[in-house]
Amino acid sequence: MGKQLLIKPEKCLGCRTCELVCSFGHNGAFNPRFANVSVMAYEEAAICIPVMCMQCEDPCCLEVCPVGAISRDDKDAVVINQDKCIGCKMCMNACPLGNIGFNTERRQVHKCDLCGGDPKCAKFCPTGAISYEDPEEGIDRKRAIADHFKDVFGEEAKA
Repeated sequence: MGKQLLIKPEKCLGCRTCELVCSFGHNGAFNPRFANVSVMAYEEAAICIPVMCMQCEDPCCLEVCPVGAISRDDKDAVVINQDKCIGCKMCMNACPLGNIGFNTERRQVHKCDLCGGDPKCAKFCPTGAISYEDPEEGIDRKRAIADHFKDVFGEEAKA
């Protein structure tokens, strides 16, 4: 498995720079509505979290696309071929995390494509809340973050 986007919520300021560079890089305009990343604010926990496609190992979106517009590229990213996309939104419904958006102007879906292996959200994040690295290096941090969320939202850890 190649590099992945890793999120460090404790570093996120909620500045939404990631949304702006993403929308500009993919659409040529600063419009967070069409970004492939969204910053979610959790006031109860006093944190913000950038949310984007998790590049699933077995992506549901790829399986349900009726025209084969979703595939893996040479960097192992799950990508959408906009020339094939018919805007049916089946992939949006299939994504268990809701990380696929819909561009109302183009009538097509959009999601994180890792910017061809050079994700701008990670490159321009002023605090390093988003990084692009080997996932094995961050597995312990991911577990710690998950435990933190369980504490904040009052969920019991399941053994």
